[in-house]
Amino acid sequence: ANIAREMGEDYQADNMESLAVKCGQSFVNVFLNGYGYLYDFVDGDMVDWSVRPNQIFAASLDYSPLDKMQKKQVLDIVTKELLTPKGLRTLSPKSMGYNPIFEGPEERRTWAYHQGTAWPWLMGAYLEAYLKIYRMSGLTFAERCIYEFEDDLIDRGISSISELFDGNPPYRGRGGIAFAMSVAEILRVKQLISKLSENAAQL
Repeated sequence: ANIAREMGEDYQADNMESLAVKCGQSFVNVFLNGYGYLYDFVDGDMVDWSVRPNQIFAASLDYSPLDKMQKKQVLDIVTKELLTPKGLRTLSPKSMGYNPIFEGPEERRTWAYHQGTAWPWLMGAYLEAYLKIYRMSGLTFAERCIYEFEDDLIDRGISSISELFDGNPPYRGRGGIAFAMSVAEILRVKQLISKLSENAAQL
């Protein structure tokens, strides 16, 4: 819609904006449950109540279908149940299928991959959502989260970050020793922090 409006296509832009509002409301009606977080998936009458990190993207994107209060509710439950010093768990410890340790034969590791291990790259969307809600007051927390990865730069892959970590203490690094997505998202968040800090300094 923004591009169409810049091109002078106001009629098309209006239609797109109207559709976006309808799509956003439909998303909220379908996925937002009574506890204030998002179902992991919905298939007809079947819904998955599992607390997983996928919902953080709905709270972090620029054109989110969620309002500020809904974003905060999503952020709160992700913080409470999924946040670790090394990223977001792929499943809440409260779930029966929680398996936070990535070790053993391939079948066991594959099962744990999406069942409780912590993924560093998800910290990008998490902190982006956090900073959009708390702005300058969230800078100290975001900086502290990024600092947690300092030791990993000299642990497994020099100057890099592991693919994933165990979801429980001591949060051992697992998988690939140098994972591009992990590094890229941490660097992206550092840029967001720097930009917000510069804006704060100009006030």
